[in-house]
Amino acid sequence: MEQEIDVQAMRDQMYGELDLGSLTIFSGSFINYGYWGDLAADRDITLAERTASQAELYRRVVSRLPTPPGVELLELGSGIGVGTALVAREFAAYVSGLDRSAAQLARAAEANADDLERLSGRLSFHEGSVTEIPFKDDSFDGVYSVEALQHVDDLAAVAREARRVLRPGGRFAAATFFAPDDTDTPVADLIETVASGVDVVRPVGAFAADLEAAGFKDVAAEPIGEHVWRQFDRWVAQTEYRDSWGRNWLRCYENGWIDYYVLTAA
Repeated sequence: MEQEIDVQAMRDQMYGELDLGSLTIFSGSFINYGYWGDLAADRDITLAERTASQAELYRRVVSRLPTPPGVELLELGSGIGVGTALVAREFAAYVSGLDRSAAQLARAAEANADDLERLSGRLSFHEGSVTEIPFKDDSFDGVYSVEALQHVDDLAAVAREARRVLRPGGRFAAATFFAPDDTDTPVADLIETVASGVDVVRPVGAFAADLEAAGFKDVAAEPIGEHVWRQFDRWVAQTEYRDSWGRNWLRCYENGWIDYYVLTAA
């Protein structure tokens, strides 16, 4: 139990006092590795392209949900909330962002002040745990998460809670990195945050099984690593982290030890 508390304290510090979103490997207040299109190999990636890749990952995830105008969505692990605001704007949705970090929620209020005012109640942020979601049963048409669930120790609880707050006919979508099934991975030897326990790399099939056990149907896991790892590594190579362990993500992907997935369920 003491080790679990220490790991969660490290996560809280990362997103609180240390303000992960301020690092140059991220941009535009997003915190994700991005969904990248084709970029010419003979030039540096621009800051605008880096930010666009992170916004595009949100679009790719939320497009898996029902999104008629006025749809009610919940984001798990909304962080600074710029992705939450993007979804509210571009999908004409009512979006609630949920995060455990009071520091991130304060940053979200500041970073999205204009949208919070302009969107007339269609954007809101709430403090709480993704394993004990502070909303009533049948509250949302869709629940989604973008690169947050790797920090959660009990994904079975996430699956149960997501199922509870979804209305009949609702859908779930989440994106982050997992290990391919039946793969013995040395990722912890190469990735510092995995070694510390801050990031947890599970077999993708284990979370799919959690979703099915929670009552979800049509569970699917789509690997999208070809749109993530190589361009992200190119970006890291342009920053002060070019000689860091962060370059090992691509090595892990190329060796088949890790991939990036979008999981969906009905």
